[in-house]
Amino acid sequence: MGFFTKRLSTQRIGSLGERAAARYLETKGYRVLERNWRYRQWELDLICRDRETVVFVEVKTRKAHSMSSPADGLTPAKQRRLVKAASHYLTQKDLWDAPCRFDLAAVTENGTSMDVDHCENAFDLSGMNI
Repeated sequence: MGFFTKRLSTQRIGSLGERAAARYLETKGYRVLERNWRYRQWELDLICRDRETVVFVEVKTRKAHSMSSPADGLTPAKQRRLVKAASHYLTQKDLWDAPCRFDLAAVTENGTSMDVDHCENAFDLSGMNI
């Protein structure tokens, strides 16, 4: 039973982190287009518009006293999966001509609030073999 309780707690924290990130980005003038967009086994947490740029935002949420930082979850393998999902999104929406970038919203849950640290251009496609 403990496994399921922990799993639900982790999912709940992740969901709260995604909501906090979306609200934060909206206050910065971003328009949230999609939340938890899925294509097959891939998922994009948030897809936004920052003026003319399509922004794919990976949200990583951790508790304040976690041994790892939220950014630790953005591994090279995860980056490749995000790029593949983004390419399918751009194809479906016919947005290949739009500029795009990959951002990270690192959310820290500290018990009373969610602190969002937004990193624009968290990674790019240089050096990726996709």
